[in-house]
Amino acid sequence: MIVGVGVDLVEIARFERALSKTPRLRDRLFAPSERMLPVRSLAARFAAKEALIKAVGHSTEFRWHDMTVVSNEHRNPEFAVSGGVAEALAAIGATRLHLSMTHDGGTAVAFVVAESGEA
Repeated sequence: MIVGVGVDLVEIARFERALSKTPRLRDRLFAPSERMLPVRSLAARFAAKEALIKAVGHSTEFRWHDMTVVSNEHRNPEFAVSGGVAEALAAIGATRLHLSMTHDGGTAVAFVVAESGEA
């Protein structure tokens, strides 16, 4: 059963300006494994994290590093969650997350579906 849905859109050029203006922003938003990616990929990951917040319905006790986008064995994106994010997902009964990301035409988009184990 779907327990949450979230989507987010990021303008890549605007995101790049924010990273340039505030150099510590990259470290604050992204785990070490994400930081060296191209800006378009970082924008998509930021959109993914924002979409996850929307799927949960709040960001209380969330830390950016508690939701890292990783690649699974098939090279598809998925979340590695911990801390407050993992607790919030458990509180809404989410046992599985589905993540889709893309970037094209100067924008990055991410879509998240939170699913419970119930039929």
